Amino acid sequence: MDKSPLTYRDAGVNIDAQDETLARAKAAIKSSFTPGVLGDVGAFGGLFDPARVGCGGQILVASADGVGTKLDVAKKAGIHDGVGRDLVQHCINDILVQGARPLFFMDYVGTGALDPTVVSDLIRGCAEACRDNGLALLGGETAEMPGLYAAGDFDLVGFIVGSVAQDKLLDGSKVRPGQVLIGLKSDGLHTNGYSLARKVIFERKGHELSDRPAELGGMSIQEGLLAPHRSYLEPIWPLLEDNLIAAMSHITGGGLRDNLPRVLSGNRAVIDLDSWEVPPLFQYIVDGGQIDRDESYQVFNMGVGLVLLVEPGDVEQVLTRLKASGEEAWVLGSVDGAGEGVAWK
Repeated sequence: MDKSPLTYRDAGVNIDAQDETLARAKAAIKSSFTPGVLGDVGAFGGLFDPARVGCGGQILVASADGVGTKLDVAKKAGIHDGVGRDLVQHCINDILVQGARPLFFMDYVGTGALDPTVVSDLIRGCAEACRDNGLALLGGETAEMPGLYAAGDFDLVGFIVGSVAQDKLLDGSKVRPGQVLIGLKSDGLHTNGYSLARKVIFERKGHELSDRPAELGGMSIQEGLLAPHRSYLEPIWPLLEDNLIAAMSHITGGGLRDNLPRVLSGNRAVIDLDSWEVPPLFQYIVDGGQIDRDESYQVFNMGVGLVLLVEPGDVEQVLTRLKASGEEAWVLGSVDGAGEGVAWK
């Protein structure tokens, strides 16, 4: 039996690599700090004072999510900061639909063998998205777990906290028949449906990331699949402040079919499928996998990243303001009381 002394590195954990990763990412993390942050990078817990950013006494809203198998595409492409941004912006939208402004974010990276370049890029992507959206990357955790993750594998998840005044909370209670649905364009698959998309594109169609199918109009597979999960905070926040939105739905896993009912309070959404043109990437995946309509609208966002519910008299103003801010937005359908869930027309 070998009785030579063992180290943590012999077991597959490199503490020096963890230190290097933090050193690489520290400047990006600090660039995201807002006036609410107390303390510095590296403390056991992040400290945040909501009162310093004008949110004292408000309700806290929290959410957690991951990037899913979009990570596999990022790994194949060797581009890692983008999925860090995706994660933050997905989480921002998840609390935005309840009327909350994000305050801070925390990340978690688990990996089999810590590569400081890869992990610092993941964290940098998170930090830059936080900075751009006005919230702080308050802390996080990097865990090296050989034997649990295969060599080269990693996972990325995040946790967000925001706040909303009681009278600004969107909880479905303001939804009623007659309201109008307004759709906002997505920038691609965002962070959902990648297991099915990968199966169609890489297994059934046999594509490489560099391929440019004619059906995608010049876009490569890599460009299509790594398009960012966009944040809707900037164009939506002024509308929330002016009380022009009764409810919102972030169209993530579950698509329009499952996400809209979460805010309808027992009403039915009737969606006009002719009100927008499904982007080529979605159509290519649907056709390539012979995916039926209901499955498509449950797995993918199909080009609709966010849905607003507004009063009929406010539709013109909301659309005008969204378009002035650079958004592609349109009337998607309406709310009625003739049942529950989602119906197509």
